[in-house]
Amino acid sequence: MRTRRISSAETLFAANPPLIAVLLIAERCWFRATSLVMAQALKAPGLYWGPGCRVYGGRHIRFGRGVFANRNLWLEANTSYRSQTFTPSIAIGDRVAFSDGVHISAIEKIEIGNDVLFGSKIYVSDHAHGNYRGEHQSSSEEPPAERPLGGGGPVTIGDNVWIGDNVVIVGPVSVGRGAIIAANSVVRAEVPPNAMVAGAPARIVKIYNPKSGLWERA
Repeated sequence: MRTRRISSAETLFAANPPLIAVLLIAERCWFRATSLVMAQALKAPGLYWGPGCRVYGGRHIRFGRGVFANRNLWLEANTSYRSQTFTPSIAIGDRVAFSDGVHISAIEKIEIGNDVLFGSKIYVSDHAHGNYRGEHQSSSEEPPAERPLGGGGPVTIGDNVWIGDNVVIVGPVSVGRGAIIAANSVVRAEVPPNAMVAGAPARIVKIYNPKSGLWERA
């Protein structure tokens, strides 16, 4: 006996009052159409562009195939700030998935590998407002919005990385292939491949052992 495949529309009508189901279907159709337009404009085949997503400096952003942006993705490739000018680059690999409220901002270079999963409320940046290391640091007497952008460095995120909710990553940072960044972590240093990090600042708590197939305590 063959089982009948239940359509997404049937599921919506089964779970919601009819009018709500119709509105949800109309919303899905709208965002599918929007995604097609954005995919063409951004040269991003298979892109899903959800509600509230926005992009600035799209000429400096490269998309792979099948990128999924659920809601409120904010991509910034900043070419200028006050009197400063930049040549930024953001590269996003294939099948990268963004949940709700991810903010990625670059003045230099941010690279994201294939099959990376982003949770919600994540911030990734290669800069800060002001410089707080070395000899010429920003003064606390200067309003933060008037401090020059800088004080960071490139961010590289390898393939198969999972980034939990509320994570902050500020370069210079390299996150190795297969790493996991636990929720609420602040990453300011290198994360080795196949490592699980947690905390603020993030520290290694487990390492994946391919021989045992287990995440073992560091």
